[in-house]
Amino acid sequence: MSDESRSESPQAPKGDKKAKTGRKYPPRHHNRNRKGRFYAALDLGTNNCRLLIVEHDGNDGFLVRDGFSRIVRLGEGLDRAGRLSENAMERTISALRICASKIRRASVSRMRCVATEACRDADNGPEFIKRVKRETGLDLEIIDGKAEAELAAIGCGSLFNAEAEDIILFDIGGGSTEVSRSTRQENGFFRLTDSASLPLGVVRLAERHAGEGPYEHGYEGMLAESEERLKDFMDRQHDITDMSKVQIIGTSGTVTTLAAVQLGLGKYDRNVVDGCTVSSRDITRVIGDLRRLSRDELAQNPCIGKQRADLVLAGCAVLEAIYNRWPVPQFSVADRGLREGLLMRMINKDRRRRHRGGRRRSGNKGALNGR
Repeated sequence: MSDESRSESPQAPKGDKKAKTGRKYPPRHHNRNRKGRFYAALDLGTNNCRLLIVEHDGNDGFLVRDGFSRIVRLGEGLDRAGRLSENAMERTISALRICASKIRRASVSRMRCVATEACRDADNGPEFIKRVKRETGLDLEIIDGKAEAELAAIGCGSLFNAEAEDIILFDIGGGSTEVSRSTRQENGFFRLTDSASLPLGVVRLAERHAGEGPYEHGYEGMLAESEERLKDFMDRQHDITDMSKVQIIGTSGTVTTLAAVQLGLGKYDRNVVDGCTVSSRDITRVIGDLRRLSRDELAQNPCIGKQRADLVLAGCAVLEAIYNRWPVPQFSVADRGLREGLLMRMINKDRRRRHRGGRRRSGNKGALNGR
């Protein structure tokens, strides 16, 4: 399905989703005029433009107020040309104008807007960032792959299983795949111990390997490239041997789509998919089923849709390469990541600043009273 239908519109969660995710979905009649608590995070990737606007709930979570997601394919043709095309930039700026309008209407007090692999890799990436500023007013910051992997880990932290010794987190994007390892410390908390950003995005893989025929997905070539590019990172984790102590979390359109297909959803539902676990046997079966379909048949699946039909199998190849090396019994699925990481960093920074300010005011008050 297209990402437009995955907009983060406020809706009531199912079960105890509030406690598990940190996101809360309030009634639509909330007061948008309260300033100082609204945050926005924008993630411009190779394939998607995503915005999330939230309000800090005063504790450890936030309330989703608005959101936006659109497939823009900013990196279309980038591998061949080395530059962002004019059509791709126009599509992206059109989406960013909508994001800028939503941010203004929400009276956001703090925001951070980041761009990833396409703008990192394109010769004209810096010029495009300047153009975005001129035409939309948004200040986009190009972040490196290490920062991208770290932010995704922060955004998915509430899904980490306390029983696990190691967490392998992967984010399959349009232009790159970020993969990281977090290891549980003696105090029970997890620390990011290794990460890598690899040119394994679904747009790139599909452009490199897929043929023109409806069944020419180029899957074997995509799988071979994925295994080769992941090898260095995986070899560095040579001490991971007991799969019962490893949790593998996938945060990407590929993983959430596969979960939705496996669950037999009539349409994508974030409240069902985010935080769920799916058995590796079921994922392997679904991938095999999808590989036998034409692009038109893939597009007819309500959880894939036309805009993902030519990309979903590229993401499947990356996922299969990970499983071939680390055959865990199940995967955890996250419909969250970089944006949530950005938001939690801003919220936590503000909270620490307020806490320090409160201590200074308390100290001053004591000194005055002692006079």
